[in-house]
Amino acid sequence: MSSASATPENINLTISFRGTAYEISLPSDAPLARLETQLEELTSVPSSHQKLLFRGKKVQHADDITLVQLGLRDGLKVQMLGSTAHEVASLNVTESEHQRKERILRERALKPQVKIRSTGSATVDSTTYVFHNIDPLRHLPKPETALERLTKLSNDPAIQHIMQKHKFSVGVLTELAPHEQPHLLGLNVNVGQAIKLRIRTDAYDGFRPYLEVRRVLCHELAHNVWSDHDNNFKELNSQLNREVAEFEAAEKRGTHYLSDLRDAYQPLSNEEAEALVHVLGGNGSPLGNSAEERRRRALEAATTRLRKQEEELEKSCGTTEKSKRA
Repeated sequence: MSSASATPENINLTISFRGTAYEISLPSDAPLARLETQLEELTSVPSSHQKLLFRGKKVQHADDITLVQLGLRDGLKVQMLGSTAHEVASLNVTESEHQRKERILRERALKPQVKIRSTGSATVDSTTYVFHNIDPLRHLPKPETALERLTKLSNDPAIQHIMQKHKFSVGVLTELAPHEQPHLLGLNVNVGQAIKLRIRTDAYDGFRPYLEVRRVLCHELAHNVWSDHDNNFKELNSQLNREVAEFEAAEKRGTHYLSDLRDAYQPLSNEEAEALVHVLGGNGSPLGNSAEERRRRALEAATTRLRKQEEELEKSCGTTEKSKRA
């Protein structure tokens, strides 16, 4: 019998979706659409919303392409992302409500303004120097949690303080998907048109610690002024981190200054807290007079660790890289 009439071999795939593994067996020459149909039956994710990832690549949708042409082989593990039909419908309802509110706000803005005497303390700064839109990646798992994280960052009193003080305005605060440039933790697009933050872990449905992401946000806000990681940028970045720490210390009056910094940045020890004051600027009060030499060595080690963290953060920032390509 000729090879042309031979029955194609089946390939067995393991599809991982939100912590569940699905075993699927299909002929190697089966079209991609057949795999998508089975996945829709198993997960309720419409084929149009399915995103398949394997070996760090995203599967490109095409009606006539087969599994073997895509490079899918027997025993391969594939990760799927996407929202179920129910989730999409819920998002559409939410979006419709959001659009309705936006329409009402636009209509109000077009009405003649009535001048009244204000007795409050609101200023133009509080409505101008802000994140004007919050936009999570809704096709990734737990979009509602991502929205909460981004909203928490935008409403963080210390972040609002430095934005108004330095007159920072950002068009969109959004997230950077783990598979998009996985070496990056943050990106400032067009001097504040958008700031993208890596808020998720590699597992997609997990989230990175809030304070780590907030420190990346301070770094990206500094790029609203300076594109390159030069001395001007480093000075401003240190100033922003110092002002965040000082603001939170002032908010917790009566507590020890170094413990306030520890709450803000979670240093590993008292010496590292003192080093944080040293690295970010300012004069840290001494922690005591005993074992001064041991304290000095510990302080130097902690300072080195903090500076190394700043260097690693610079390597994980795509803003300078993007500006050089422009």
